[in-house]
Amino acid sequence: MIDINLIRTNPDLVRENIRRKFQDHRLPLVDEAIELDLKNRAAIVRADELRAQRNTLSKQIGSLLKTGQKDEAERVKQDVADIASQLIDLEQQEADYQAQLRDVMMQIPQIMDPSVPLGRDDQENVEMERFGEPHVLDYEVPYHVDIMENLKGIDLDAARKTSGSGFYYLIGDVARLHSAILTYARDFMIDRGFVYCIPPYMIRSEVVTGVMSFSEMENMMYKIEGEDLYLIGTSEHSMIGKFIDTMLLEEDLPQALTSYSPCFRKEVGAHGIEERGVYRVHQFEKQEMVVLCKPEDSMDWYRKLWQNSVDFFRTLDIPVRTLACCTGDLADLKVISCDVEAWSPRQQKYFEVCSCSNLGDAQARRLRIRARDKDGKRFHPHTLNNTVVAPPRMLITFLENNLQEDGTVMIPKALQPYMGGKEWIG
Repeated sequence: MIDINLIRTNPDLVRENIRRKFQDHRLPLVDEAIELDLKNRAAIVRADELRAQRNTLSKQIGSLLKTGQKDEAERVKQDVADIASQLIDLEQQEADYQAQLRDVMMQIPQIMDPSVPLGRDDQENVEMERFGEPHVLDYEVPYHVDIMENLKGIDLDAARKTSGSGFYYLIGDVARLHSAILTYARDFMIDRGFVYCIPPYMIRSEVVTGVMSFSEMENMMYKIEGEDLYLIGTSEHSMIGKFIDTMLLEEDLPQALTSYSPCFRKEVGAHGIEERGVYRVHQFEKQEMVVLCKPEDSMDWYRKLWQNSVDFFRTLDIPVRTLACCTGDLADLKVISCDVEAWSPRQQKYFEVCSCSNLGDAQARRLRIRARDKDGKRFHPHTLNNTVVAPPRMLITFLENNLQEDGTVMIPKALQPYMGGKEWIG
């Protein structure tokens, strides 16, 4: 949610930002916001005038009674009562205008960073940089489920019986590998100065709408029937929600946190949810990084966050690249975002494994997260998030890049301590 002062002072900038996102259908929202803001401010001014008038008249009543002017005092009392009635109506108008204005403002996209490349959808995202040489193997790399089944490490058929499509049982060394990657990711981030957290796995609707758009919520979140609770789609949601309605001191920033959680997603409209694999599933686990910082530091933190993911994958000898999300692919709350994609030797191409985002002050405004500097000036901190690693998707690139011709899978040195010293599985 952008600052209303920006719409008041530079509505053309807001309109141009909407055009760059190819969302011309939202252009009327700017004029709606301006009109509602004017009406709301007029109601506030009128209410303040009436309160001042009421205070003046209330003081007169005592003076009139002291001088024996009872009739005049009764007339003034009636005027005060009339003002009180008008104030009730005006205060209701204020509340209505503010609610309508908030609804409109939450539909206006965040102002994007000028460096975001222009494009209509994810097909126009721009490669930034590659890290590591892609493995081109001289033997065939099977489909990831076949690799797992050869290792006796997955049971999709049983999961379909118990839960349906989009679920899985991981077994034996593959299950251990899954846990080892998450534990290594946790320690990797702690070593980089992040504070480890385990958050609630359910959050209230107020937090959900504070961290994401309504359309995203409808397509992603599972709601608990009969309760105001949703299963989280990523721990970023509850980690940012941790600071709802808080006033931080400038010296409390930055807050650099790394969190573990299971994640649950509907994946409405997602292609491939029925396919035989674990690339897109309803349930998975993830290690996340979340930062709250001063506005002037957010772009530096943005670069640090995606670099952390790159460095993590490179310690496991997995080639990756970064991809800048274009204007049309950027979610409405985001200032700038990039994907980290890992190399798939089987497909001979990269696929997404991490998503790094700077959301500016959008989430802080929605959740009323504020900070105060040493001079007492208040501001909204910026929020950022990025995936450290998300098995089982991570397992796909790990198994493919470490698969040997004989069907065994090598364990990189960085991960061996988390696998009981094993150098290979299979």
